[in-house]
Amino acid sequence: MTASDGIRLGLDLGGTKIEAVILSEDGSELARERVAMPVGDYPGALSATRDLVREVEAQAGARAAGAGVGTPGTLSAKTGLLRNAFSTPMNGEALDADLARMLERPVRLENDATCFALAEAKSGAGQGAHGVFGVILGTGVGGGIVIGGAPIRGRNAIGSEWGHNRLPATTPDELEAPRCDCGRSGCIEAWCCGPGLIRDHFRRTGSEMDPEMIAAFAEAGDFEAKETLDLHAGRLARGLAMVVNIVDPDVIVLGGGLSKMRHLYQVLPDLMRPHVFSDTFETPVVENTLGDSAGVIGAAWLCPASEAD
Repeated sequence: MTASDGIRLGLDLGGTKIEAVILSEDGSELARERVAMPVGDYPGALSATRDLVREVEAQAGARAAGAGVGTPGTLSAKTGLLRNAFSTPMNGEALDADLARMLERPVRLENDATCFALAEAKSGAGQGAHGVFGVILGTGVGGGIVIGGAPIRGRNAIGSEWGHNRLPATTPDELEAPRCDCGRSGCIEAWCCGPGLIRDHFRRTGSEMDPEMIAAFAEAGDFEAKETLDLHAGRLARGLAMVVNIVDPDVIVLGGGLSKMRHLYQVLPDLMRPHVFSDTFETPVVENTLGDSAGVIGAAWLCPASEAD
């Protein structure tokens, strides 16, 4: 099977699964499959990825010139090894080089949050916008910046790691800051991720609830749950406003489990406005449209559609 112009291959390599998709030139889906990620088995993960690529390309009847890959981590600009992907067997490995050898084609690798932002910019809620900031609000807090259809990685391969800045404009009751998984204290991620929301509600009320329960109790009129959500939204707004002051995107797209909390789209713009260094703030904050598909679709858009590109 020879490489076909216009065909894109995307791979999403996560902690529990490997997913592959083939997109046509216009972005429509030709084939998609997923398999379980081999636990703690790096050679097995490479082999499973190779076999999955063969399967989706056979379904599509075409071979992609390259492969775009999304992972929970990033490649170190210093060592070339994957870092910060602790939930996978690939951390500390030369994943892009090994996959390129295994798949016999060029590979482009990006963080899964960047892939999310790219997918939403190309064919989702940010389609048509020049500058898109994609936000992942889940177990962690991630982000991706896409300008003119191209993801911004940065010289140190940490572009859009907004979650590992300290929460801006901290209030007196936030000075005793939670410790982040990165080892620092007071990061935006530690305050605004799902576990951070759970932890803050428990600290204030002694009641342990997941975010869905907190949102449901708040909707039913529970004052403590509503206060928890208000505090969370205020902190999230301060973090997002910091990004706006640096990047000034045309749209902010929310993804991840917490993006399903409907109140965020109602309150975030007004909460962000006082912290934005401008006499006007019109940037929309919108929900993603691609859902769980965004990561693998964004990965597919990382690569050129032909060997000539």
